[in-house]
Amino acid sequence: METVHVVAINPYRKGNKGKVFSYNIDTYDKVIGSKEIKKMIQQIRGELPIDGVDLNDAQAVKKAQERLKSELPFFCPHYGMFKNNVRRQENALPESFLFQTIIDVDDKEYVEKAIEKARELNCSSGIWNGSLLHLCYSARKKLHIGIRMPVGMTIEETQKAYCEALGVPYDESCITPERMIFLTDKDSEIYRSKMWCAVMPESEIQARRKAFLDRGLTVDGRGDAKVNSLQFTVNGNSNDNVQNNRLSGNHGSGELGEASEKNLIAFDLFVQSAGLEGMAIDTVGSRHSSLLAIMSAGASRVMSEEELMKVVRTKMPSYYQEDDCHQLIHDFYAKYADSSKPMSRDVIRVNALAEQKANEVKSEERRVKNSNADGNYTVQSSNLQVQSSDEDYPEPPAMPEKLPKLVELLISRTPEIYKPAVAHAIFPPLATHLWQTSFRYIDNVVHEATLSTCLLAGTGAGKSSVDKPIRYIMEDIRKRDAENLKREKEWKEEVTRKGANKDKRKRPDNLVIQEIDADMTSPAFVMRTAEAQGRFLYTSLNELDQFDALRGSGNQQFRIMCLAFDPFNLFGQQRVGVQSVTERVTIRFNWNASTTIQKGQRYFSKVLTDGPISRINFCTIPEREIGDEMPVYGDYDDAYREALKPYIENLNNARGLIDCPEAFQLALRLKDENAEFSRLSQDRVYENLSFRANVIAYLKACVLYVANGCKWEPEIDEFIRWSERYDLYCKMRFFGDAIKRANDTGEKSSKRGPSNMLMQLPDEFTYQQVIDLRVANGMSQKGTSKMLGNWKDRHYIRAKENDSVPQFLSSSVFIKLKFRKENS
Repeated sequence: METVHVVAINPYRKGNKGKVFSYNIDTYDKVIGSKEIKKMIQQIRGELPIDGVDLNDAQAVKKAQERLKSELPFFCPHYGMFKNNVRRQENALPESFLFQTIIDVDDKEYVEKAIEKARELNCSSGIWNGSLLHLCYSARKKLHIGIRMPVGMTIEETQKAYCEALGVPYDESCITPERMIFLTDKDSEIYRSKMWCAVMPESEIQARRKAFLDRGLTVDGRGDAKVNSLQFTVNGNSNDNVQNNRLSGNHGSGELGEASEKNLIAFDLFVQSAGLEGMAIDTVGSRHSSLLAIMSAGASRVMSEEELMKVVRTKMPSYYQEDDCHQLIHDFYAKYADSSKPMSRDVIRVNALAEQKANEVKSEERRVKNSNADGNYTVQSSNLQVQSSDEDYPEPPAMPEKLPKLVELLISRTPEIYKPAVAHAIFPPLATHLWQTSFRYIDNVVHEATLSTCLLAGTGAGKSSVDKPIRYIMEDIRKRDAENLKREKEWKEEVTRKGANKDKRKRPDNLVIQEIDADMTSPAFVMRTAEAQGRFLYTSLNELDQFDALRGSGNQQFRIMCLAFDPFNLFGQQRVGVQSVTERVTIRFNWNASTTIQKGQRYFSKVLTDGPISRINFCTIPEREIGDEMPVYGDYDDAYREALKPYIENLNNARGLIDCPEAFQLALRLKDENAEFSRLSQDRVYENLSFRANVIAYLKACVLYVANGCKWEPEIDEFIRWSERYDLYCKMRFFGDAIKRANDTGEKSSKRGPSNMLMQLPDEFTYQQVIDLRVANGMSQKGTSKMLGNWKDRHYIRAKENDSVPQFLSSSVFIKLKFRKENS
């Protein structure tokens, strides 16, 4: 059926301001398309001279422009018909109410921003979705925004709420029923919806009228309900005892000053009814209109003003601190609260459902001791799902069933619960066997196998499970170290026995000692590195804070951690004393360390953004259930030692720049997978950590390749992918939030780790929905357009065609090409 448009317009120049006539939209178009109107607008704006007016006389020009403006044709945006064609408030015919209004933007500097903001609101998932009907420059090149009024909201409420969302001052002169707007030329029209000045379908008209009537208003949202042929019969409107007939079950509130369980649930249901589900309703710029919509949806019918205040204090704590919040609630109840009116079916259903679910929660609390139901609910259609706000962090990625032979051997005596931790801990000691061996990474930088692992787990979790495999891996190095330590000890004793004036033998040559003590000082560390002849140093620490011996001046232990990972690094010291160590060396230092989660977080808390965390491979041991059986180890025997021996020999014998094409290709794939997840999650911390995590994974793959006699195993692929995911999981779990806070002080970060944002959006979504999702994930609105442009370029999404709206990103509807829910 063709849409009918009706405009109350006076199409004449110098027309009588008290007269308007009902015409089709064609008359409106004819007027704004006329050359005469175009010339008048250009003269009003100073683009053309006005006949007979001296351009040098600013006052005369201004007066002439005001006169021309008053001569413009005009129309009335609120009603399509006036009785006897007389433009008076009482003559506006209720049945011709168009359920639309026009917002004035009188600040020229804000006009362009307001246009963009209006388009954003039009694509939002809240009450302003699809509300934009018209954008037009006014005679003075300011702005008129025509919008559809939300169901149940009056002209005044709509104007106030939209102005707040738009960020412009509210003008009370814009709310009168008979309001008139001067017409401008066709070129001043920016956007027009097909529903601008349109008569809506009868079913929608009746629904909107009923929403007004349910609030005790007329069918066009004015005053108290008065009897006329268009109104439905309602009960008397007495406010003598407003609270007496309010739905029961809302007066108890658990503790003094707290909102009841039922009211909290009901509020969430009304958030859904108002079309605000999933939105950040406590956000500056939209919270006034959000709360107004929630009250209009029925929240004010099922709880008293005092009870709603308690709920808002919990659900919208930021807005609750503002005087505007209290004033809005008070004014709404004073003007519209009338419990004698019958409830709509939706309100009755919400009330019953909220009461039912509140009783279920209370029953569950009685049944399970110490349960902590905190009122965090997800509203889904006709039911509520109670969720804890302290859900456990997701489980780490599961280890592949098929493993590379070396990994399978090394964890073969390890209890199941400890295997992931051991599978990570074996790489630093394995890599320590490599000497003068390097690998070219995908960025063309040559790396040695610089690998360090930190195990974070609770007290008594089994952190010592990594010790035995490390001991067997390091057995050959420790044997050689023991011989050199003996030579060093003999030399020291000889030097000590000789007097100060006697000749002393020089320090022995080839004093290579790779495994260093945990309490070694920084000078001793430099000396051991210099004597290692390019070999790796290694240590295994029972507690992370044993690194403090290397502190030196200014937390040098963290600098050493960073340099140990970086190729071509230089470190050392210069001293004047003859006996002092003066060396500059390239640090080659692999290590294992274990500590509790809390100690580990505290230890790195001052260097969250300085680099150590991204250069370390982290792992963990999951907490066992109370009363679980004790894990039992296998036998670390000669068979274990002999099976390991050929792998160690392969590592010891390797030399030069080794090419492993399979590891190289795997690193490329993992880099792309990380980049894709970063684009979809928009988690900057994850992306930054993934860069070096990919290098670590690549070096692990190369170590396995060399240990296997430079032969690639298919199982390496999946194991290395899992290893990298596990490493990133631990980093994000234990440090992700802290790094975000350090990067942007005061920003509240997600407690759930990174997630694929595209998967969280519907198959068709709007610009505002993306903004809401970014805000919910602790991100700013600033990067929304760039992110969507990135997704479009990567063919994750495409813009839905819409010829009637200019295709700005912020005014588009998007369709997912990947991760569609309908295919899941």
